[in-house]
Amino acid sequence: MLSLQEVEEKLNFWNWPHHHWDTTLGGVHLSFNPKTMIMTWIVMIIVAFFAVSATRNMDLRRPRGAQNVLEMMFEGIRNLVNQNMDPQKGANLLSIVVTFFIFILFSNMIGLIPTLSSPTADYNTTFALSLTTFVLIYIFGIRYKGAGYFKHYFQPYVFFLPINLIEDLSKPITLAFRLYGNIYGGEVLIAVLLGLLTGWVDVCGGFIASVIWLAFSIFVGFIQAFIFTMLSIAYVSQAVAENH
Repeated sequence: MLSLQEVEEKLNFWNWPHHHWDTTLGGVHLSFNPKTMIMTWIVMIIVAFFAVSATRNMDLRRPRGAQNVLEMMFEGIRNLVNQNMDPQKGANLLSIVVTFFIFILFSNMIGLIPTLSSPTADYNTTFALSLTTFVLIYIFGIRYKGAGYFKHYFQPYVFFLPINLIEDLSKPITLAFRLYGNIYGGEVLIAVLLGLLTGWVDVCGGFIASVIWLAFSIFVGFIQAFIFTMLSIAYVSQAVAENH
């Protein structure tokens, strides 16, 4: 039986750097995970290619291929937005949450390819996404309510201010760890499985063992992309609701 570290070494087909890239900018120490950065750029290129392919030769009468998939995603998420908030307000949010869903879905799925990993298996990526949602809450809240948006911190009573603040601050944390935990946990399970089946680690980058978890991982990857998008919509809709 191989340890988790030994399995990761054998799966490092692309010779990813083991150490973070460290630098100092304006007296602030910054550390970057090169593997996550590279995989994130790969996902962004794939998403851009998918978007161009889906919209390049659009046929409104008979959508086919990538266009049909993109339209299904767009329509499904638009229905979620319209069900949770005023359609006029939701129109400004729609493109953002559609991008969220597509990027997170592709990020989750790319980790199923042998020798590759999901950017969302790194908590830095999920925190960046959740902080974007956190900022959107305030942008939409202030845009549609002005300074009156901050009244909800004192409801139903003034002494509820600390509780309401903690509730708001917990949103990006729970969003980030929910996505990160599920995707990272799935990759660890595959690595553990490969450690038990020691002879299969060198076969196609662990492809055989990965297939065993493929259906489950696809389901989890899709559900987690949907949950993150749905919660982002719900949080913003709460900020712009008249009774918030």
